[in-house]
Amino acid sequence: MKLPSPLRPLRELTPRERSAVVASFLGWTLDAFDFFLLVFVLPDVARTFHRSVSEVSTALFVTLALRPVGALLFGLLADRFGRRPAMIWNVLSFSLIELASAFAPSLPIFLGLRALYGVAMGGEWGVGASLAMETVRPEARGVVSGLLQEGYAIGYLLAALAFEGLFSIAGWRGLFVAGVAPALLALYVRSHVEESPSFALARGPTRASAGSLWEAVRRNAARFGYLVVLMTLFNLFSHGTQDLYPTFLRAQRKLSAHEVGLVAVVYNLGALAGGIAFGALSERLGRRRAIASAALLALPLVPLWAFGKGALALGLGAFLLQFAVQGAWGVVPAHLVELSPEGVRGTFPGLTYQLGNLLASANAPLQAALAARAGGDYASVLAGSAALVAVLLAGWTLLGREARGGELA
Repeated sequence: MKLPSPLRPLRELTPRERSAVVASFLGWTLDAFDFFLLVFVLPDVARTFHRSVSEVSTALFVTLALRPVGALLFGLLADRFGRRPAMIWNVLSFSLIELASAFAPSLPIFLGLRALYGVAMGGEWGVGASLAMETVRPEARGVVSGLLQEGYAIGYLLAALAFEGLFSIAGWRGLFVAGVAPALLALYVRSHVEESPSFALARGPTRASAGSLWEAVRRNAARFGYLVVLMTLFNLFSHGTQDLYPTFLRAQRKLSAHEVGLVAVVYNLGALAGGIAFGALSERLGRRRAIASAALLALPLVPLWAFGKGALALGLGAFLLQFAVQGAWGVVPAHLVELSPEGVRGTFPGLTYQLGNLLASANAPLQAALAARAGGDYASVLAGSAALVAVLLAGWTLLGREARGGELA
């Protein structure tokens, strides 16, 4: 007897479901593209402003730290006026701020723009996840979750390709100018995407407020706290293995910009495969067991990822590690939306996600500072943090609960 393909739910999406998934996927993809352009050019921005890489990496910190503000702002807009208009406003916001970053005349202004970008970036995930998960049928959530979350990996992949192909021509400022392109997604959302069925059932722009959100958090305080800690560990897992990896390859392994771009392409392909595989697998194993399995899979892969000899070994290690890291992440959209209370589903999952980001936002500067104190030994710092967080993430995930297949209408 032939087992059904785990990708079958994607092939069976209705036009309405497909449009919502495409819009949510592209929104997260292009948001990540704009964010990850910076991780490839930290040394170059530092040279422009005559500062250290550690100082410029503060831009990553302020972006991550301000994301909860965006999750709250755009989430409330999504719960009050609809997922569709909130997504349009959000995409236009982060695209225009990315463009403005290209013309920053000094590091303080650049950091200020990256803080504003963090607000805009923080709003996209929750709005897109609620739109997609509320629109697709329950049996499709796992694989759609994996696909949606790996928009982040595709965004990283596109940033790597842009860096590899355009940096030598346009410099870092030119890359940020290219970051305005996601604004075109707003046209697609406006012309092709319908409002989520769950929101449409509520009727009228009076559904949510800061008060109703606070009441939902108060009534679900234990769940809210658990999810914030969970997302802190998730963000340490991903950002701890991604943000400084290009810098590690250039500064410690002495790879060229071309080689770094190719390695990044390879490991983002691994991330894409892992997210979709474990997202689909979560329909059979359950959300928590799929997450824990992926996190523990990372442990034996860390040595090759951090200490491999040469670009080929590092590329293989990075591919396998990101398969595991983003495999765990592939379950997150479905898991968080299913655990979120009705009526604040545009805000609750995104806010817990981005509060976790806030608590993990010092990761890049901390790793950079520890590497500097160790004489530029990024490998040991990255390896130690990745292994520790993998164990903590698996254990904390299994302590929680899940609502796989629950009704979202």
